[in-house]
Amino acid sequence: MEKLFNRFANATAKITGRPWTFIACLALVVGWAASGPLFGFSETWQLVINTGTTVVTFLMVFLIQNTQNRDAAAMHAKLDELVYAVKKADARFIGIEHLTDKELAVILEEVEQRALAVHAGKPARAVRGKPAARIEDLATTAAPQAGVAK
Repeated sequence: MEKLFNRFANATAKITGRPWTFIACLALVVGWAASGPLFGFSETWQLVINTGTTVVTFLMVFLIQNTQNRDAAAMHAKLDELVYAVKKADARFIGIEHLTDKELAVILEEVEQRALAVHAGKPARAVRGKPAARIEDLATTAAPQAGVAK
């Protein structure tokens, strides 16, 4: 069921994001507006567009949220892998999207201070704090143990 919904959400997002879809919806609204005199600009005439747009908007919110959630999760996984792969990068940044707003604000302030220094022509410095240990580093600094490869 989940894969079917993901395929449907992706296809819908792809279709609704195209210029021709916008033009078709615009033509529909213009056609509705042009039909106003024919229906005497009645309440029923107004209700048709209000109901239609409300239902479509309501359903699209869930489809868009689904695709954005998956895109964001994939982006986080890719960035975490890049942070892990770059030996000089601080591994504490892996998974920071799970921190509280206050914890993120502290890190963001440190990163912004570093950016200001770089833009002022000063050398970049690491974000304060003890870098997270990497398993490769632990394996090479620990005493040799049976069954543990260096």
